[in-house]
Amino acid sequence: MKNALMPYVARFIASDTLLSARRSAHELLRRARGRGHRLAVYLRLNDPYSFLLVQVLPQLQQRFAVQIDCYLVSEFQAEMYPRLDLLQRYALSDARALAKLYDLPYPDSDAAPQAALAENVTQRLALLPPSEDLDKWLALFHAYWMGAATLEPLNQAQMERASAQLQANNRQLQAQGHYLGAMLHYAGEWYWGLDRLDHLERRLIGLGCAHQANESPRFDRTYRLPAFSLPTTRPVLPPLTLFWSARSPYSYLALVRSIELARRYELTLVIKPVLPMMMRNMFVPDTKKMYIFNDTKREAKKLGIAYGFVADPLGAAVERCYALLAYAEQAGRLHEFLLSFASAVNAEGVRAETDAGMRQIIERCGLAWHEAEPLLANTDWQARVDANLQEMLALGCWGVPTLCYAQQVFWGQDRIGMVELAVRRDCLAERPVTVFDYAEEVGNGSR
Repeated sequence: MKNALMPYVARFIASDTLLSARRSAHELLRRARGRGHRLAVYLRLNDPYSFLLVQVLPQLQQRFAVQIDCYLVSEFQAEMYPRLDLLQRYALSDARALAKLYDLPYPDSDAAPQAALAENVTQRLALLPPSEDLDKWLALFHAYWMGAATLEPLNQAQMERASAQLQANNRQLQAQGHYLGAMLHYAGEWYWGLDRLDHLERRLIGLGCAHQANESPRFDRTYRLPAFSLPTTRPVLPPLTLFWSARSPYSYLALVRSIELARRYELTLVIKPVLPMMMRNMFVPDTKKMYIFNDTKREAKKLGIAYGFVADPLGAAVERCYALLAYAEQAGRLHEFLLSFASAVNAEGVRAETDAGMRQIIERCGLAWHEAEPLLANTDWQARVDANLQEMLALGCWGVPTLCYAQQVFWGQDRIGMVELAVRRDCLAERPVTVFDYAEEVGNGSR
């Protein structure tokens, strides 16, 4: 009974009606209390995405009638980060590409900043009032990330106050229901770094907070690409590889977008399924699952992809999907099968652990149920899926979706725009492509 009801519960939670009601309630409460629009920002000093975010906060405050309060946090909630080492390493180079994209200062090296100033800067940031001049926050972040003269040490009393405030901020972030740095919280909703600022911009514009009547989102360069006409002749392009999970909602978005990208540019798309984290004995807390669910819903809506009527395939449904990988591949219908499965469990409430559900998935993508049904219990897929996971980890990525193109590695469906611009450059000339080519083209041509 529970499995049958859950898709309908998910659809209600993801509905625009509920979202609108929540937002209206927050707005009514704000007006009743006579308060202005207030944005809480949680920053972590050694988080490169926080460094990028703090640089654009003054611009955000200039464009919108909103009070910005900053809080420094320091703790990593261990259960939220299954491979923190890989995340931190990847983030340094990924943030460097984003900095280039938005013309923001960032260290030339992908190496982590020297730790010499870390403790002093952390203490000074912790002592700043939340509503302090944003330029002071930016100056201290800049000192850490870009290098600065030695700062005078604080006295013992200041250091103790800073430590107490930092712990209070850590508790506040956790109590409000989040775990990442570079997070913005406005009226019940979370927005991560530069990548989700476009959602916040649209919300503030809709509330009439913009100072200019013709205001529009500016942090959209990772997906709003310049027009491009394919040349008549072009070189043979490298394949695109997608590491994918049958349960991951972000993988679902990446699959839809990768298939379309491959079709548009005539790319060979190689899909390499891996087991979901919870089937690899990796715990995913409810707080993280709910954030991902809500974030996927708004990203899907932005991209015009259906999502929200979710029949969680964890367990048997995933295994049944993977049991048919070889069959679908031999029939030349692997992409169609995976897209049928992903759409069914993410957007149509189809329970793939049932024969009725799996039969619907199979038959509508051109495969035969009488051929597929006897294969559902096989376990031959396990070695293949495990090998895919090891390959992904060797590339420096720990989660899905991970995309590889021309020896470049991109994590997240957010980065498909980067992949596409790399493909475009390869269409025009046979030369190595970097993420900085992407930043250069989008930065010069998207506005």
